[in-house]
Amino acid sequence: MTEVAQPSRTQPEQAAFPMKRTCPFAPPPEYDRFRDARAHYVELEHTGQRAWVLNRHEDLRAMLNDPRFSSNRFNPGFPVLFKDGQQRRPRLRPSLIAMDAPEHGPARRSVVGEFTVKRMKALQPRIQEIVDQHIDAMLAGDQPADLVSALSLPVPSLVICEQLGVPYADHDFFQTHSSRLLNRETGFEERSKSVEAMQNYLSDLVSAKETAPADDLLSRQIAKKREEGDYDHDDLVSLAFLLLIAGHETTANMISLGTVALLENPDALAAIKEDPGKTLDAVEELLRYFTIAEFATTRVALEDVDIAGVTIKAGEGVLGLSYAANFDPEVFPEPERLDITRGGRHHVAFGFGAHQCLGQNLARMELQIVFDTLFRRIPTLRLAAPVDQLPFKHDSGVFGLYCLPVTW
Repeated sequence: MTEVAQPSRTQPEQAAFPMKRTCPFAPPPEYDRFRDARAHYVELEHTGQRAWVLNRHEDLRAMLNDPRFSSNRFNPGFPVLFKDGQQRRPRLRPSLIAMDAPEHGPARRSVVGEFTVKRMKALQPRIQEIVDQHIDAMLAGDQPADLVSALSLPVPSLVICEQLGVPYADHDFFQTHSSRLLNRETGFEERSKSVEAMQNYLSDLVSAKETAPADDLLSRQIAKKREEGDYDHDDLVSLAFLLLIAGHETTANMISLGTVALLENPDALAAIKEDPGKTLDAVEELLRYFTIAEFATTRVALEDVDIAGVTIKAGEGVLGLSYAANFDPEVFPEPERLDITRGGRHHVAFGFGAHQCLGQNLARMELQIVFDTLFRRIPTLRLAAPVDQLPFKHDSGVFGLYCLPVTW
């Protein structure tokens, strides 16, 4: 077997990392060079930290399924991709995304029942109603319309608000703060203020539900945890914080990007118009194709681990490039081609292993309903601006669009 040379820890890759996407329909071109060596040692742009990069599908899944790699964001070796990230991080009670075993398993099992396929099916009529209402309003308005503000953002925002029991009237507040928190260019002081504002808001909301419960996820968690003798106010605030931010921003950007991709690939669009049964396959391919939350698969080694032809030392950070893994040609032939017949549900757009995205069933159903309904009700929908003029988000923790002008 040919040995793979160990990259030097004293001379990391001379490239600002993370790289920006120069094309919305392809990973940064440097990712092809990364794939040649399987693992690279890089310096992070904002913090000067050094960390490993894994980019192959096989290596990424192995890392994400290995308990020797930690998700704890408060570990000193955890790679920080945000501006001013070396300062003291705004302290939240650890949430699911930052937990390791043995705490992570029970905490996830406590809430995973809220996101089963069965429960999502029960939500389907209400999601359909929300989508129809927003398309009604868009059709009644001026042209061109901004699909982001008219449909992409309000639909998942309203869905997660109703699921959690968060008043949708406050959506401007939490969308403003979540956008700041997801933007890698947000400075430490502004980030801290947004964290504090969101914490205070959600703490007051949870307190209100403690005395006056309703039929929503947060109220059910309070009742369940109290019955088990394991209720903690701050833990529920932390869970609400995670679900509220993750539950609208990611799906909103997938709606916008997926719409662009389908309009730019008329054969794929014609296929789902003719047979809506193919829409779910199209959703899976779009998830792979964009992989918008690329750095959710960041970890830190708890002990020395041999992986991807290198030894990652205890305390060293690892960036799992899920976008690069989803373009691994050994797993996805011609990865740059949008192919809704690919059947590639083994993509890692939702992560892999113990921390695989909790809300993936909800995201899939929202996307399927939106695409089916949008192109059925507005079959002449088209972009009102060239793709290369669209304002893509390149500096956010979630890739997406700021606005999307469309007409019909």
